Amino acid sequence: MKYQITIMPDEHSFDEAAALRIVEQIKSKPHSVIGLSTGRTTGNMHRLVAQMWQQTRFDASRTTFFGLDEVVGVPREYAGACYTMLRTEMLDAMNVDEEHFLMLPTESDDFPAACQHFTDELEQRGGIDLLILGLGENGHLGFNQPGTPFGSSAWVTDMNIELEERIRRETATPADKWLGGVTLGIRDIMHARHIVLVAKGKNKTDIVRSMLLGPVTTDLPASILQLHPSCEFLLDADASSKL
Repeated sequence: MKYQITIMPDEHSFDEAAALRIVEQIKSKPHSVIGLSTGRTTGNMHRLVAQMWQQTRFDASRTTFFGLDEVVGVPREYAGACYTMLRTEMLDAMNVDEEHFLMLPTESDDFPAACQHFTDELEQRGGIDLLILGLGENGHLGFNQPGTPFGSSAWVTDMNIELEERIRRETATPADKWLGGVTLGIRDIMHARHIVLVAKGKNKTDIVRSMLLGPVTTDLPASILQLHPSCEFLLDADASSKL
């Protein structure tokens, strides 16, 4: 087994450890390229990073931050857009400007070109040094749902029905307007130099066990991380309880 499993005893220590992974990367390499993920697991982590920056003012002015994925078909200003969530939770408090914050678009006339431009820009900045990944309850990574080919690069996908219904309600998006997601692909994810997969809560117990102890299969996209040469699985006691 090449990967590392770190288990924290409670939610606060989990959030603090996750935040420190980002802060330590910035301090060790100020011009790092760091990927972030939105969701219930990462919000507190992002806010703690911002607090640590405000307390010590470590140099993050040369760091490039980017989002793993984005909602398609909504205004970028929508509170549930990944762009707005990352700005609200962390980046605004750290005075990160647009030059150092890369995101896939919420709307585009040519998503394939936008995806290519996004991955090209990451490469031009030196490639991904650290990628923080959340874990979906069905094992998805970003918008890469079960069945996504492991060779996929950045692409536009459908979103799950529950998320789509919630976003339609919150944005009053009519039924005839398509909503989806745009995301780095599995191949892009695997090219990151270092990955930290974060998972907490009892609702993640079964999928964490399958991800780490089951076969590597496209039926569970996160299982591919077993093969990454530098991946840490950061878990709380609940998420790790069946390992």
